[in-house]
Amino acid sequence: MKRKTAFSLMLLLILMNGLGFLASGQGLFTPALPSGLKVYPADRYFEVLPRIVLADTETTIRIISRYEIFPIPDCTYRLTYTPVGRYAVKSGWVKAAAEPIVPRNNVFEIKMLFESEQEHIFRIEEVKADGKAREVGTFHIYSLKPDLFALRPYKGDIHMHSYRSDGLEAPGYVIGAGRRAGLDFMALTDHYNYAASLEVIELFRNLPVDLKIFPGEEVHPPDNPVHFVSFGAREGITELYRADQTVYRQEVQSIMNKLGNLPPGVDRFQYASSIWTFEKIRERDGLGIFAHPYWQPGNANYISYALVDHIFETGIFDALELVSGFDWQALQEVDVNNLQLAKYLEAKAKGQKIPVVGISDSHTCEQSDMFGRYYTICFAPSAELPELIKAIKDERSVAVETVAGHLPRPFGPFRLVAFTHFLLRYVLPLHDEMCFEEGRLMVDYAGGNKGVVEELKLLQGQVKKYYDRIWANPTGGAATVRPEK
Repeated sequence: MKRKTAFSLMLLLILMNGLGFLASGQGLFTPALPSGLKVYPADRYFEVLPRIVLADTETTIRIISRYEIFPIPDCTYRLTYTPVGRYAVKSGWVKAAAEPIVPRNNVFEIKMLFESEQEHIFRIEEVKADGKAREVGTFHIYSLKPDLFALRPYKGDIHMHSYRSDGLEAPGYVIGAGRRAGLDFMALTDHYNYAASLEVIELFRNLPVDLKIFPGEEVHPPDNPVHFVSFGAREGITELYRADQTVYRQEVQSIMNKLGNLPPGVDRFQYASSIWTFEKIRERDGLGIFAHPYWQPGNANYISYALVDHIFETGIFDALELVSGFDWQALQEVDVNNLQLAKYLEAKAKGQKIPVVGISDSHTCEQSDMFGRYYTICFAPSAELPELIKAIKDERSVAVETVAGHLPRPFGPFRLVAFTHFLLRYVLPLHDEMCFEEGRLMVDYAGGNKGVVEELKLLQGQVKKYYDRIWANPTGGAATVRPEK
């Protein structure tokens, strides 16, 4: 009996070791970042330059070994190429086949035409004199058409709360923690409180950081249960009715008088108030977001389905909160995000334009598995406010959810989703690592340590330099990073 038990334990250990080796080879057991993303082992050991290339352009890729010396004596190397989308009209590619490649001074150099818009995979193997082979690494490149190639991905969360409303942490803590989680832009959107967002902008105004911080608030018009997020507006909306509701009610009544017949179940005042709110946000150069339309804070939806349907049909909002920051337990009860996704897909099938965002709606940075794991990625020329708002309105954004820190999933236009899948695996994990230290120092600064400024100066601009390196030069090679003056 003892021998049988010992044998069983030994077999179990062998299986566990085998699974551990397999998983570690795939990067499954590498430590996760606060965003839930993981750096793949090959991206620790090698640098791939460039990583994003112009479609239908001949480009030279350099795969640079950072630690191991190549070539090794008495070894040869072979390369297997696969265009993931199988776009290969000019190259004549039919199926993956290994071809010789010769490394020089720790660099594997590949020159080829990257056809169309797709991911490209290169697998390099080392073959010893006895014929035994080992994998050196698998490397991933993405080719983009000129319009998307000219843009950059910016991660942002534009719906979150501090203790200026019902959150747990100070405004400065929330913003610093956001950078720590890998965000490029943020807006604090406390309930009924636009001033809190201005407070945190002022706190970090002269700090040498790359995080963009913009104004915002969560808007709750009187007698209207719909929740709105105002992002980037130059003035607060709550202040229009906080002291006196007279003008608000008069203007809503004027809108009601012009509406005509509404579908059964649509509350006339609530719909007119919603139109009023979105118009006021736009008048102040902000983006008006329809927040969590299928949130169920009890046994019923927080607004009627009839009103949700009509708001969708008439498209009065600037952007839809496609994925909202619900934790794992909440999604077990009601998968709000799945309902919102289904509604989005239905609207798109009808030909509607539906710009989307993803947000955390977090009320704590440290006691939640949502913060930093629900966000928007905007594809824009820069992270300046007008460019971000334009990107969202032009449907150049995706909403990302990483429920409980597992399986990051982007939603939105397919072309952007396909590219974002690549970014989440091979580009953004290193981006997030760069943001981490800056965010940690920002949290420290918000807590009163003004001595971190010199350290922050050393970190400023590192993400831009990273993107400059991995985006190809239009002439075909990796971009050259010039020293800053």
